[in-house]
Amino acid sequence: MLSTAESTRASGSSEANEPSEPSRPSRARKSAQDTRVASSVSIALTGSGGSGVMTAGQMLLDAAARGGFQGMMTRSLGPQIRGGEAEAFLRLSASEVTCPGDGVDILIAFDWTSTERFAGEISLKPSSLVLADPELGPAPAMITGSGARRIDLPLKALLAGIPDGRPNMVGLGILAGLIGLPEDSVLAVLNRMLKRKGAEALAASTAGIQAGYAAAADMPADFRLTAAKQAASRWNISGNEAIGVGALRGGVRFVAAYPITPATEILEWLAPNLEHLGGELVQAEDELASINMAVGGSFGGLATLTATSGPGLALMIETLGLSVASETPLVVVNVQRGGPSTGIPTKSEQSDLNIAVYGLHGDAPHIVTATNSVADCVFTAQWSVYLAEALQSPAIVLTDQLLGQTRAIIEAPEGASFVARREVAEGDLENYLRYAVTESGVSPMAIPGTPGGEYVADGLEHTPRGRPSSQAEDHLTQLDKRNRKLELFDYGKHWADIEGDGEIAVVTWGSCTGPAREARVRAEAAGLKVKLISLRLLAPMQTARFEKALKGVKKVLVVEQSHSQQFYHYLRAHYDLPKDVKVLSRPGPLPIRPAHIYERLADWS
Repeated sequence: MLSTAESTRASGSSEANEPSEPSRPSRARKSAQDTRVASSVSIALTGSGGSGVMTAGQMLLDAAARGGFQGMMTRSLGPQIRGGEAEAFLRLSASEVTCPGDGVDILIAFDWTSTERFAGEISLKPSSLVLADPELGPAPAMITGSGARRIDLPLKALLAGIPDGRPNMVGLGILAGLIGLPEDSVLAVLNRMLKRKGAEALAASTAGIQAGYAAAADMPADFRLTAAKQAASRWNISGNEAIGVGALRGGVRFVAAYPITPATEILEWLAPNLEHLGGELVQAEDELASINMAVGGSFGGLATLTATSGPGLALMIETLGLSVASETPLVVVNVQRGGPSTGIPTKSEQSDLNIAVYGLHGDAPHIVTATNSVADCVFTAQWSVYLAEALQSPAIVLTDQLLGQTRAIIEAPEGASFVARREVAEGDLENYLRYAVTESGVSPMAIPGTPGGEYVADGLEHTPRGRPSSQAEDHLTQLDKRNRKLELFDYGKHWADIEGDGEIAVVTWGSCTGPAREARVRAEAAGLKVKLISLRLLAPMQTARFEKALKGVKKVLVVEQSHSQQFYHYLRAHYDLPKDVKVLSRPGPLPIRPAHIYERLADWS
């Protein structure tokens, strides 16, 4: 569980299992000796769409960044286009945060109906603090049954005398006060975000935040964060934005895409930033048009990208096959969500693994990579562009809603040397063979308009010159060529992140990496040696490297977020795993927490 100090109760509070009489704030101010210090704090804000929980959460994260803290904010929404339920979940700390915590330390609920819809996602404990307006009525069973401490939050009284005051600003002030953020940090963020809305709006929100700080002074002091160190090199960025940064660093200059949750923010970020670099983004009429445009842009000589989610990827499969057959580089970012069909658009899952690695018809070798943190979205996107261009192949980048729509405070990523470099046919192109059989499997690609570089590029099997052919020899030759270039390429150390050592290994990928990392650290602190293997390159599989990584390992715990254990079965299909293997899998939208993994490791040892 999170490393928070032993909880204290406000003076005059009632027991948490007595819902009819929730606890009330003490009138006595906290003294210095009453203050506890937390290594990290997890906070949830719940309300209906439009209640401002996302705004308050975003401002709290921004203020924490200004105060030198690190952290992340995930968002969870209902399926409605407008309205519905909304939850902002933050975890803040003086040190690096790579995943949500095990549970919620502070919950501020602006209505019970919306809060109940997140019952499975909000894990409360007796030391948790729940804040809600008594006018909301009786608390739901998820609150009363948890044993969490409750404090009435009389929002109407706190907002009295504040014209156009907003409850979410009061909540922001309370949360900032409870964790010990300086008030000037919060007000600086407020000024930046609301100055264009006018003096009246700014004054009302300022007064609401100050009222919240005053109310927090009378509440338990269990959640004050350890002092943070200032760092000028930190970024405040979402996973989707980080994908955009990596794509531009890698050399992408043309993007065509159709908006889809939860990938749209990639396009929104890229649109203006591409223009600054002389590139262009086109919003196509649908997913089929977008990937075809991207293939066309790549055929013309540019590094290209499209971004989508599961339903869009399903529509793009035929053109991905065209990219394989014509050896035209392409990057497709798939921000996974719950499926099948339209499934759960606003929640995370890792259930597109099978379609990513197996979904193309015929023998169609291609690249599949996966990001394992918000920060890693920068590197993996850049590396994937490099791989696609170097190998003249489509590269599918798998991320998910949890990583894509999470905003995190991270250390500024170091610049990587991976920049798109396509082998281009130049010079005397007499008797040019576009699909010449080479030792590496990669053959020079002529840019349209190059004298002598004309060739046919379509989905039909072909001769080395590019002419359509149905001959068995031509088919086998080109199959071998397309497979060989991926198999012989040296992917280096970036195929996986490997940490620690021991006879037990946690093997995982994607957004499950963060909680697995934290669980491994906890296990080591308890005297249990654990190795972590997080795959970044899912296809082509690196058999020799994986076998080397498993040397000395006697037990393997596979961790994934899918119902049918897609990752486990993929591993079994390609690797000889140790005899003793267990699987921790669950479908979305419930995330896998560090405690889930640590408990499996501890029980197994």
